[in-house]
Amino acid sequence: MATYRAVEVTGARDFRLVDREPVDPAPNQVRLRVEYCGICHTDILAAEGGLRSNPEQPLVPGHEIVGVIDAVGPGVGSWQVGERVGVGFLAGHCWECDECRRGDFVNCRNQQQTGTTIDGGYAEVAYARASGLVRIPDDVPSAEAAPLLCAGLTTFTGLQQTGARPGALVAVQGIGGLGHLALQYAASLGYRVVAIARGREKEPLARRLGAQHYIDSSEQDVADALRSLGGAAAVVATAASGSAMSPLVAGLAPRGKLVVLGAAADPIQLNTADLLFGTRTVQGHLTGTPIDNEDNLSFSATHGIRPRIEVFPLSEAPKAYEHMLFGRARFRAVLDTRA
Repeated sequence: MATYRAVEVTGARDFRLVDREPVDPAPNQVRLRVEYCGICHTDILAAEGGLRSNPEQPLVPGHEIVGVIDAVGPGVGSWQVGERVGVGFLAGHCWECDECRRGDFVNCRNQQQTGTTIDGGYAEVAYARASGLVRIPDDVPSAEAAPLLCAGLTTFTGLQQTGARPGALVAVQGIGGLGHLALQYAASLGYRVVAIARGREKEPLARRLGAQHYIDSSEQDVADALRSLGGAAAVVATAASGSAMSPLVAGLAPRGKLVVLGAAADPIQLNTADLLFGTRTVQGHLTGTPIDNEDNLSFSATHGIRPRIEVFPLSEAPKAYEHMLFGRARFRAVLDTRA
């Protein structure tokens, strides 16, 4: 193709559909023909100017990318033109920093962030380091694979961070883009699952997704409700609200863990006694590695874990972004870059 369409954003939510010229991939990099790209809450870092040294520099958002390799750069060995692959938030580790040398690829110091510090997938073409690529099973549709590359990976690996045994009581706080997947993963991993949300309207869906118990945080004291069930071995917090996460620690069982996935603007406030008496833990969790993502996709295919998605054409990226931003998506918005 002589040019391809891309959606750039500058400043505060200033989206623009432009034509760009493709270039050859750099060393150790591939070029993709993008098929679908999910829209994630983390896209606000691009669209609203966060974590960018120059918010007025045009950037293509999007880090839940599914596409087909159409060119490989020098030094790429195990990836071939024509392979369907995914790219998540972490754009590929460097293999050379201290963290990489110790196998901590998530915290690579030289790792770019797809759609946040480099161009992402709101486009017909994208570029990625080979070390950031994810192979997608044949039985996972591309449109559904896109949200699994970030929302799915984050919740799947977040649950693994809890150390909870099968049969343990595990709670999911927030039934949205992350939470509706976390419920499915938690049930498939063999936990007794509690859904925590505000209001009763999401209870029927939460139970269909695997919850055995439901706590309405607008009517019940969440910590008391969890303690009445024996205390949670873990709570996975997905809603972007520090104030909603603050009461959760008191509902943990001894040695229970609160794993924070939702990025909130307000702080989490804790009573130190709730941490000390019971030896409880609060832990942040970002995402997983590309090979973790392949495990996640295989697990999702085996257990029938599927995101609830709404698909928009690339030209409606600003509309789809606002759909996500104001909580109207049920539950993940996905761009079809071919439409």
